[in-house]
Amino acid sequence: MIGLGTYVGFDVERDSEQYRRLPEVLRVMFEAGGSVIDSSPMYGRAEAVTGELLAAEGVRSKAFVATKVWIRGRAEGIRQMQESMRLLQVERLDLMQVHNLVDWRVHLATLRDWKAAGRVRYIGITHYTNGAYAELEAVMREAQFDFVQVNYSVAEPEAERRILPLAVDRGMAVLINRPFGGGRVLRRLSDRPLPPWAAEIGATSWAQVLLKFVLSHPAVSCAIPGTGRPEHVTDNVRAGMGMIPDVAFWKRRLDSISA
Repeated sequence: MIGLGTYVGFDVERDSEQYRRLPEVLRVMFEAGGSVIDSSPMYGRAEAVTGELLAAEGVRSKAFVATKVWIRGRAEGIRQMQESMRLLQVERLDLMQVHNLVDWRVHLATLRDWKAAGRVRYIGITHYTNGAYAELEAVMREAQFDFVQVNYSVAEPEAERRILPLAVDRGMAVLINRPFGGGRVLRRLSDRPLPPWAAEIGATSWAQVLLKFVLSHPAVSCAIPGTGRPEHVTDNVRAGMGMIPDVAFWKRRLDSISA
């Protein structure tokens, strides 16, 4: 499944041209069958903009809304999560994640209570750098989460060694951030023609090729490329359609992407 990250793309001024494009971004994703919208208090205005648009467009019921707690201390964590829910205009959040492992034990206790009380449906843990994998793995082994969010791409495939298999073993759904390696892979490939084998998997752009690579891992539940442009969402969601190749397919073809 292809969802939507709100970093940068949804951190925009009201009444701006960027803001006016966002209803179409949501429409395209929902019509393609996507639902996951991921945000965070560290993304500036993104939570508020997301909440406003979902309410204004009457599409809240179509969205699986995820955000994060990113602060130290129990009381501050509760305050931040309450503010996120206010901005997102929800009384029950689909997924609350402890962002970048910050004070995770303290927040996990709160989130377990909130889940039991029905304030959140699912709880998760996140990181976005390879250097945090040892700590992330230790946390995943020690505590049970419903979701783990991690970076994974052609440029940053390291999660497939231990994190993704562990998520399967622990019964955790997986959200993938940075599926384009922070954008640098797309920039590097932009001037290259698509290889002939792209047509075999129904890919008509490099973005689709890279997203199909991410989706092909059996542990992955959803990729959340960030954008605020309808044309990019239109392109991205097509990666979830048609053939999703297996691991053997990529072993024979990754050299043409990585070179």
